[in-house]
Amino acid sequence: MKSQEFLYLSRADVEKTDLPMSRIIQALEEMFLEKALGRTEMPPKPGIHPLSDAFIHAMPAYLPSAKAAGLKWVSGFPQNQSQKLAYINGLIILNDPKTGIPISVMDCTWITGKRTGAATAVSAKYLARPDSSTIGIIACGVQGRDNLEAISKVFKISKVKAFDIYPEVSKNFALEMSEKLAVEIEPVKSAKDAVVGLDMVVTSGPILKNPEPVIEKNWLDEGAFASAVDFDSYWQGEAQMQMDLIVTDDIPQLNYYRQSGYFKKTPNVEIEIGQIVSGKKQGRLSTNQRTLAINLGIALDDMATAILVYKAAIELGIGAQLPL
Repeated sequence: MKSQEFLYLSRADVEKTDLPMSRIIQALEEMFLEKALGRTEMPPKPGIHPLSDAFIHAMPAYLPSAKAAGLKWVSGFPQNQSQKLAYINGLIILNDPKTGIPISVMDCTWITGKRTGAATAVSAKYLARPDSSTIGIIACGVQGRDNLEAISKVFKISKVKAFDIYPEVSKNFALEMSEKLAVEIEPVKSAKDAVVGLDMVVTSGPILKNPEPVIEKNWLDEGAFASAVDFDSYWQGEAQMQMDLIVTDDIPQLNYYRQSGYFKKTPNVEIEIGQIVSGKKQGRLSTNQRTLAINLGIALDDMATAILVYKAAIELGIGAQLPL
């Protein structure tokens, strides 16, 4: 039997591939179409929970159109922030779909951030008004940055309002992202200031099973779009009930979370973003509808992105070949 190797990509290696956000958005839109057409395989993600509001999830998926099969083993520990450690950590394993042999192991941090932002951008493309130009970012960490970057690839952004429970974080976010995206970013003092009067809103704080949400009914303007990256952690039940259309990336997974104690006040969700991408369901029907995307972050996102990172790394000669 001949010796076999896999490509190991560290966090720095993954970042070095510098995969364009626009390409990730395209890959996820294509993936959502494949999912809606029943040409993918992905069970709801199981997990363990060593600490309160912390999780370690196993996320397997197979995306035949991209020849991508594998698993993400990812953790989210809100407690890490007090130790100046990353909230999200983990690894992605890619397998050869023809043999099942592992072909790559890579850090998942960069991919998780970018694909999450890309999923929001795809959702906004179909759910936000086409003329949307202002956005509020609530929680200005990695997800806040990646979601803003992704949305700026789909919409011409003229104004951003940024809120974080730590004022210095929102100030640093404004300085960094205004320079990166050449857009005006205003740090604001309350979550309400980052919602009212804006075309789009993204909430991207830690995911909490028993949150104390602050976004109230009537804060989100008629005609606005919101992306709840952090599930319902920022959105009160009354605010969610006011939505004219709520969409998710995977209904079985949302129901799995609901049975586990999340989404206690979230209305039933009956449409997936892939169904809208494929034309099976309708998205926004009028300019005054309030729309909400509750994307849970699915393993197909990771496979669609990781295979591109893997191919880029091979082409650029990045990473280390290690024996199995």
